[in-house]
Amino acid sequence: MAQVELIMPKMGESVAEATIIKWLKDEGEAIELEESILEIATDKVDSEVPSPTEGILKKKLFNEDEVVKVGEPIAIIETEGGEEPSSDSGPSMNGSSKQETLKENTEEAKEPVAVAEVQQMVTAAAQTVSDIPRTSNGKFYSPLVRSIVKEEGISLQELDRINGSGAEGRVTKKDILGYLENRQVSTQKTTQSKVSAPSTSPQTAPKVEISAPPVSVSQGDEIIEMDRMRKMIAEHMVMSKHVSPHVTSFVEADVTNIVNWRNRIKNKFLEREGEKITFTPIFIEALIKAIKDFPMINISLDGSNIIKRKNINIGMAAALPSGNLIVPVIKNADQLNLVGLTKAVNDLASRARENKLKPDEIQGGTYTLTNVGTFGNVMGTPIINQPQVAIMATGSINKKPAVIETPEGDFIGIRHKMFLSHSYDHRVVDGALGGSFVRRVADYLEQFDPNRHF
Repeated sequence: MAQVELIMPKMGESVAEATIIKWLKDEGEAIELEESILEIATDKVDSEVPSPTEGILKKKLFNEDEVVKVGEPIAIIETEGGEEPSSDSGPSMNGSSKQETLKENTEEAKEPVAVAEVQQMVTAAAQTVSDIPRTSNGKFYSPLVRSIVKEEGISLQELDRINGSGAEGRVTKKDILGYLENRQVSTQKTTQSKVSAPSTSPQTAPKVEISAPPVSVSQGDEIIEMDRMRKMIAEHMVMSKHVSPHVTSFVEADVTNIVNWRNRIKNKFLEREGEKITFTPIFIEALIKAIKDFPMINISLDGSNIIKRKNINIGMAAALPSGNLIVPVIKNADQLNLVGLTKAVNDLASRARENKLKPDEIQGGTYTLTNVGTFGNVMGTPIINQPQVAIMATGSINKKPAVIETPEGDFIGIRHKMFLSHSYDHRVVDGALGGSFVRRVADYLEQFDPNRHF
């Protein structure tokens, strides 16, 4: 059996070391060629390191969270091959032994080349996929996978639907290549027609490269490195604005009945259910009703195909103690009553703050709610959580003088008011649908029965 050293690859000209984030394989596990073995992070890029050969992971040379210099061995892989070269290479060696030694030396000479090729492959992938997000819909994509996706013209929505065979459902190179082989004929025809279609314009406009302006640092300024989650959020937000033309509609809702009802029952609710009831599950209940009235809000767009979702999975944006944002998802929310929604909201929010959410609980959402009123904001213009096509923000609830219409005449009264902000993808959601939807949500909130039982 021969042994191959897995070398820490070079991830950029100025990168001298990398941190091991997570081992994807344990010692003794079988490894396929180019299968990811571990995750690493540098100050420039996060990546997975693929294996340069088939074999068995014999030994890990470093633990998770340890820093390794570029070029150092990080693991030993045992491969199929001849016996290890003998230290006795004197003149007494017979012809057969010489041939075996020559063969082993030749195999060993090839191994550094394979490692170098993998290093080049990882480095090249990391440098050419900067415009493809590392994470989407709760999934992590390595530079190698993202490079193939970019080269083959696979859309992000299409990529999110591929079931991964790697650790925690990660999409591997093998998954991508297998998907390409079985890709739908319609997708292939569309791609071919785009390639072969003649240009109708006499001159193609040059592609404009968009880059961030340089930032000067003055004396006394503090430089704070973004953490991993903030980097992923930033990438996802920029991607969403590039993908979807955002439009936002606003409606003010009278939620006096909801405020009075909650104030009246919250102590009994806590005593009976052992849960505090907030406004969030009530807002989600109204959202669900409106989605059933306007099912074309509960969709995703894949190229020119509209995917109408069967399930109503509501994402709820939650702020973490670190200041970052995460969006746990209530699956099949339309099957829960108000008590069930309350328990789901409280459970997900609590475990989000404790960093105890499972990967499946932050993906698969079909519509998202974010409550900017928590921070005292009256309204906002939320960014769509791709691959969804709409998101709603609820503002703070404030007392306002309002005209109240009655059969006996109009009068001025103090009412609890709140703004709803609805951002939607104008490629598939026009103003009529986007505006009607947010108005319907407000109607359900205003029609809340103040005498209902929980």
